[in-house]
Amino acid sequence: MKCLVIEDEKVAAERLCNLIRQCESSMEILDVIQSIKKSVAWFNSNPPPDLVFMDIQLADGLSFEIFEQAIITSPVIFITAYDEYALKAFKHNGIDYILKPLDASELAKSIEKFHKQHTPVVYPAQVFESIMHSLTKNYKSKFVIKVGEHIKIFPMEEVMCFYSMEKSTFLQNKLGRDYAISYSLDQLEELLDPSKFFRINRKYIISFSSIKDIISYSNSRLLLKLENNTSDDLIISRERVPAFREWLEK
Repeated sequence: MKCLVIEDEKVAAERLCNLIRQCESSMEILDVIQSIKKSVAWFNSNPPPDLVFMDIQLADGLSFEIFEQAIITSPVIFITAYDEYALKAFKHNGIDYILKPLDASELAKSIEKFHKQHTPVVYPAQVFESIMHSLTKNYKSKFVIKVGEHIKIFPMEEVMCFYSMEKSTFLQNKLGRDYAISYSLDQLEELLDPSKFFRINRKYIISFSSIKDIISYSNSRLLLKLENNTSDDLIISRERVPAFREWLEK
């Protein structure tokens, strides 16, 4: 059985290839390709592989663009750092995916799924349109807040954190001033750019640019210090620490 790997990060590609060999020793890896341009050229000049492992985000764009420039009939297992909610369309169209960081057991399950239903597939355009829309979501760029008789505008760059207190939600700007807003933290999680904001616990969502210090705390937790914030309870819950560390490195 022959497969193709499309992954632009060298370390990630090497790990993926090692996991493929670990899960399926008979699998022959035909090539490792790093870009959309080279992938299109490969598909247009080679017989289709039995299976394709494809990272969604490549250095020169989203890998869905490959399907616009080449005919691909091979089953594809997508690799992504995005959570499954942004990729629900995959589950309804016979396309599997695994999340980063790669896990051998998840990869094995995907390969097993391929063995059970590895008939050639044609990918409906609406699948990619739906996912492209999810991945290019427009996040909130500012907050407009009424303060007495005045209207104040806060670009996201001026926001230090959001927090909840006594059933109310507040925006705290980088000067350390608080303003009540009409959103819950759950709603804010959907509106904020996840590359810039992170929910550290039930009460706080913090801005990456506002982090002043990160301190090891008891029971494998972390304590955060933000610019112009004197609060002592900015503690990252133990179950959120792994995700927080990964977020810092993105």
